[in-house]
Amino acid sequence: MNKKMKKFLVLPLVLAAALTGCGSEESAGGDGGAPEKIKLIAAHNQTSPDNPYQVGLLKFKEVVESESDGNIEVEVHAGTIGTEESELVEKLKLGAADVVLVSPGFMTQTGIKEVDLFALPYLFDSYEHWEQVVDGEVGEEMATIVNEKSNNDFKIVGYWSAGVRHFYGKKPLESMDELNGMTIRTQTSGVVSDYWKQAGAVPTSVAWGELYQALQQNVVDSSENSYPYFVQQNHHKTDNGKYVTETAHDYTTRFLLVNGNEFDSYTPEQQEIITKAVEESVQAEREALLAQEDEYKEIAITDGAEIGEIDTAPFAELAKPLQEQAAKDIGAEEMYQKIVEQK
Repeated sequence: MNKKMKKFLVLPLVLAAALTGCGSEESAGGDGGAPEKIKLIAAHNQTSPDNPYQVGLLKFKEVVESESDGNIEVEVHAGTIGTEESELVEKLKLGAADVVLVSPGFMTQTGIKEVDLFALPYLFDSYEHWEQVVDGEVGEEMATIVNEKSNNDFKIVGYWSAGVRHFYGKKPLESMDELNGMTIRTQTSGVVSDYWKQAGAVPTSVAWGELYQALQQNVVDSSENSYPYFVQQNHHKTDNGKYVTETAHDYTTRFLLVNGNEFDSYTPEQQEIITKAVEESVQAEREALLAQEDEYKEIAITDGAEIGEIDTAPFAELAKPLQEQAAKDIGAEEMYQKIVEQK
């Protein structure tokens, strides 16, 4: 988990970035004059002001407003216009938001099943591997699929990281057998759920905002996430969250989305500014995430959490046939093979 991400490669798709909601004939300077001021709403679903998502969107705001001399204003929302991804995506489609961050797991609910590829446990084995994939050919292919299947409602303009996810629960894991019968807060359907079931655990649905209480009151025995996310929520201080086992089962991908349908209403200058801001936000978010992984691991240790390592080979072996079947089921076998070959 201590491997550092390399300098990211900008998606070629970003060069055609599209923003929604605020575009109009006037904003594009349709009368031949200077473009009118526009306002962009950028949102994520995390409420912590220290979250890497917030760092990334604040960088986006800084660059857009600086490069446009204030002619493009960005309003950043940290969980204030929706703590559920479904709310944010609906606002994106309706024009009430212009830039949002979502997970592959949610995007499958929109009918774009190929994105579930990036959520497969143990698909990536390092940050370097993850970056090679999302910033390369496979990332471009995925962005194209999302754009085409959504009829341009969704356009991936950047890939952010939510860190490497680990198990944390009421006891440390020394072998996979100790998961037998243990309830774990995670996805309750799809390949992620199937994986934890195969490992012996019982996937259980608990809202993120209710998870601290659920861990404290024995509603669930365990959960899984990356250090910045569960430590900021104090899950490591609960009776059922104090033992962290570094399973590193998911180098987590998040999609930075815009709505492409109003692209033509922006001037080339506005597009260039927004493109540059997206590029810098990707870099800022990833750097913040890496720094926070080390920082919040140390905070967890200081607070009394116990951190343990485990041989992840059996966990990865369990995942392999599930990966292969899932890739076949969602029609992403070629992309899956490209990812495996890059390890």
